[in-house]
Amino acid sequence: MPPALGLALPGLRLGGRAVLGSFSLDVAPGEVTALLGPSGVGKSTLLRLLAGLLPAPPGMVLTLGDGGTLAGRIAWMGQQDLLLPWLTLEDNVCLGARLRHARPDRDRARALIAAVGLAGREAARPDALSGGMRQRAALARTLMEDRPFVLMDEPFSAVDAPTRHRLQDLASGLLKGRSVLLVTHDPLEALRLAHRILVLRPGPGGAIPDALPMPHHPPLRAAHDPEVLAAQAALLERLAEAA
Repeated sequence: MPPALGLALPGLRLGGRAVLGSFSLDVAPGEVTALLGPSGVGKSTLLRLLAGLLPAPPGMVLTLGDGGTLAGRIAWMGQQDLLLPWLTLEDNVCLGARLRHARPDRDRARALIAAVGLAGREAARPDALSGGMRQRAALARTLMEDRPFVLMDEPFSAVDAPTRHRLQDLASGLLKGRSVLLVTHDPLEALRLAHRILVLRPGPGGAIPDALPMPHHPPLRAAHDPEVLAAQAALLERLAEAA
């Protein structure tokens, strides 16, 4: 189980513009936290800060319950699958080890390919896979890194609604036990997958998070659950207010 994660951010300015306001974020071990809000409000920026892709602003404090750091403990899955077209599916799943000049665990890679429903496609090139298959491959590649923290930036937004629903089911099971920060524009996706939802609301001092009450049932929640449907309506209203 990953340690608890805490972030205290005094605010962030990029290009002279306030992007994120002062706020704190706590991620419980093994839980999914979903981030929603208008485009440009700073959701992806927050993920990049945690991943170390942006310099930490003065005063930012990041703490882990075990006293360690996030370095080497994060996996990333984005909106685009970013599969390398000249590699096979299996080689794409093993890409992290290849980039580190390490020997990949081929047995683990094939087991993950089977877990995401792509057994028998190991030798296929990305252009022979559908969009949904490519996102499954990207999920397998993310899991291949075996990191306790997973950052997901709209990972299923590029596929159709039924495929997205199936990928949510798949991801919920395969990511169990990891701490996940999920950026999404889909209220239903957030309500199905997340233990906690934060809406980033723009303001004069930069976006600040607004925590929402959650349905009583734990994830993975059924889309037709009356509590989920009621929460979806309330979340849509909150997002409209934040836009």
